[in-house]
Amino acid sequence: MHLRPALATAVGAALLLLVAAPSAPADSDTKAEPEETVTVDTAAVMAADGTVTVSGTYKCVDSAGPTFVSASVGQKASTNRYAIGGTVAECDGKEHRWQNKSKPSPSTLKHGKADVEATIVELRPMDVLGGLPLPHFHAVLKKNVTLSKA
Repeated sequence: MHLRPALATAVGAALLLLVAAPSAPADSDTKAEPEETVTVDTAAVMAADGTVTVSGTYKCVDSAGPTFVSASVGQKASTNRYAIGGTVAECDGKEHRWQNKSKPSPSTLKHGKADVEATIVELRPMDVLGGLPLPHFHAVLKKNVTLSKA
């Protein structure tokens, strides 16, 4: 077995898990630890070219592997969810701002009501799996927002 294809597969699987983070009920906050939080700003923006920008704050502590704030957006008119980028997170116990921007394609998103799900996810190396990173979720929030024009 070649190491590079295995590593590429592992990294690809981990990135897929960033987008497929566990779903939380609308306007709920699920936290692994009380001092770890993620918020989503009420307003999200969609530019004329379809680029979506979402933002908020996060706070996490003690990460052993690379950690990110990932986000997705969806609307009731569709069962589709669209990944909106990822921001590297610094887990130092302090509150930080995050902003993700992406142009989902193809997209059925329209201006108006939407929901944004933000997740702080860490890729923890697992010794029992030969160092293969597995996701550890620090905090998840799904919030109703308004997708407005830029």
